[in-house]
Amino acid sequence: MELKELLQHFNNGDTLGEDPAVIELMRFYSREAQKITMEINTKYHEPEELAELFSKLIGKPAGEGFGLFPPFYTDFGKNITVGDNVFINSDCKFQDQGGIFIDDGALIGHGVVLATLNHDLDPAKRQQLHPAPIHIGKRVWIGANATITQGVTIGDNAVVAAGAVVNHDVPANAIVGGVPAKLIRMIGESAE
Repeated sequence: MELKELLQHFNNGDTLGEDPAVIELMRFYSREAQKITMEINTKYHEPEELAELFSKLIGKPAGEGFGLFPPFYTDFGKNITVGDNVFINSDCKFQDQGGIFIDDGALIGHGVVLATLNHDLDPAKRQQLHPAPIHIGKRVWIGANATITQGVTIGDNAVVAAGAVVNHDVPANAIVGGVPAKLIRMIGESAE
């Protein structure tokens, strides 16, 4: 199996975890991600160098104007797509096997977790993995220490408050917060 086939399994939402060849390939790319993130995280790099290293990590070019403040962590790396003028602040953790798509102008705060995998709830099947993508729209702002779970889409211009746990889709122009995240108000509405 090659990376392209593995990504097809992830992007199709196929349950994974029982095929030893799939597990070994996942571990191979996890080790590659560890090597690249170690390089990103353990010495100073100019912004252009960080963009190059991040592009190597994800296996495709990062968007124009990409910004990253290390440290940054991911356990796969090859299923992340970032648009133009995306900024990722320090100490973010991306579990990207299910696919992470970050659109133009998105801002990701300190310590944000994007988790695209779940394990099976049945203890006999606990090793099985269920991937689902996270989509972050244009000009989204995700506050510090927020967690976005698998299968969530955050609409354009939305704001996720610091510390929120988002387990459902967020409409465009919404401000959400809390655990689990709930609608606070829509952008343009007065705060009361």
